[in-house]
Amino acid sequence: MKNVKQSIVQLNYQTKKYLKETIFPYTGSGKNIKKLKNHHLNKRCFIIGNGPSLLPGDLDKLKNEITFAFNRIYYIFDKTDWRPTYYCSEDDKTIFKSKDEINKLNIEGKFFPVNFPWDYNIHFNNAKYFIFKFGNRSVEPKFSEDIVKGIYWGNTVAYTAIQLAVYMGIKEIYLLGVDHNFNKMINDKGEIVVDKTAKDYFTEKYNTDKEELYIPNIEVSTRAFTVAKKYADNNNIKIYNATRGGKLEVFERVDFDKIIF
Repeated sequence: MKNVKQSIVQLNYQTKKYLKETIFPYTGSGKNIKKLKNHHLNKRCFIIGNGPSLLPGDLDKLKNEITFAFNRIYYIFDKTDWRPTYYCSEDDKTIFKSKDEINKLNIEGKFFPVNFPWDYNIHFNNAKYFIFKFGNRSVEPKFSEDIVKGIYWGNTVAYTAIQLAVYMGIKEIYLLGVDHNFNKMINDKGEIVVDKTAKDYFTEKYNTDKEELYIPNIEVSTRAFTVAKKYADNNNIKIYNATRGGKLEVFERVDFDKIIF
């Protein structure tokens, strides 16, 4: 019986995946995403994490750069004139709790999982980019070469942004504020790991409802970043870590002050 249930689950997954890949490209959102192919060909971008190392002064220097930011980045807006080029959120709990703040963001390039407007009747102002997410909890997550057909989950929205950037033709990707470490984490065995020395985010406002949100799994996101590096190395794309400190060692580290003048 167990094998039968597993077969049904796998069949349903494959059926949904087939429908997403074949029908979605012809929808309005699919056509909008298709227009982004090589939209920033041979350019560079910065993927902004919400870690404690993120500084408003660094963001001020990125006002003329292509940037991706996530979730509750708006908590830093009162300290900088910078605003991201693109905004992404894929965490359903964060989206539900932050929908009013997200709606107020004057950013045209907002990306959300496609199931939100369809399944939960949540709509966002100026949001015309909705993406299909494929969950993949295997040892090595996949990397999407065509985000119109879907994008792969890596337990961190930064992995989603890397796939978006590559689809847009960007050849140099810099991570900033991706500290890759949290006060409370969960490992592949389901064990809770606590690091009392670690701060989660650039502001404590982020943690007001911490116990109601998902606990990050750093082991999964490390594998996702490793897959991103492998794909980049094989396709003449450079990914650097410009974060001030942190524990992400998958990508070559660079000094932010030496690449931004």
